[in-house]
Amino acid sequence: MIKKKKIEVYALGQHICMSAHKARRVVDQIRGRSYEETLMILELMPYRACYLIFKLVYSAAANASHNMGFNEADLIISKAEVNEGTTVKKLKPRARGHGYPLKRSTCHITIVLKNKSLN
Repeated sequence: MIKKKKIEVYALGQHICMSAHKARRVVDQIRGRSYEETLMILELMPYRACYLIFKLVYSAAANASHNMGFNEADLIISKAEVNEGTTVKKLKPRARGHGYPLKRSTCHITIVLKNKSLN
């Protein structure tokens, strides 16, 4: 039996204070692209989620080069997903002693990189 070398590396960001819908808008643009192309796209997009996703992609590439010895030029985004996290519930003080409920949504972002030279 021949054991196949693991060719996927991932980075996970949990409890990011942002709605999953806003983060998915950015993640859908980078899925399936190369690592270098992804960094250029994320630097030029005007959304707030881009900076957090940029950090996760960079972290996943650092994991790939340090732990597995992969070359960063050979990496592609094989899987990128955004799931909803917990909702933080707060009360904002309002007039006459009332409280106004605030719901802050969070999300979990997973970036998986694959080495295309090992296929």
